[in-house]
Amino acid sequence: MKRVHLFISGKVQGVYFRAFVKENAEKIGVNGWVRNTDDKVEAVAEGNDNKVEAFIEVCRDGPTTAVVEKVEVKTEDYSGEFSEFAILR
Repeated sequence: MKRVHLFISGKVQGVYFRAFVKENAEKIGVNGWVRNTDDKVEAVAEGNDNKVEAFIEVCRDGPTTAVVEKVEVKTEDYSGEFSEFAILR
């Protein structure tokens, strides 16, 4: 099992990025959360290694309305604390 903390920059706010990430996280089968920060989108995801890697790729692509310039990926200790994927405000 794996946990990643992502910081996504570019044109990623005001383009339905968080909803896109949540929808795809649920399809892929990872749990965690996504939120806007000052000028980035931040996400935490947990699941099996292959699913987490697929989630990272989805975040690199983003919705067609977004322009992803950079995805910073930090690997963290898996905790199993999430039961779903949520959009935080």
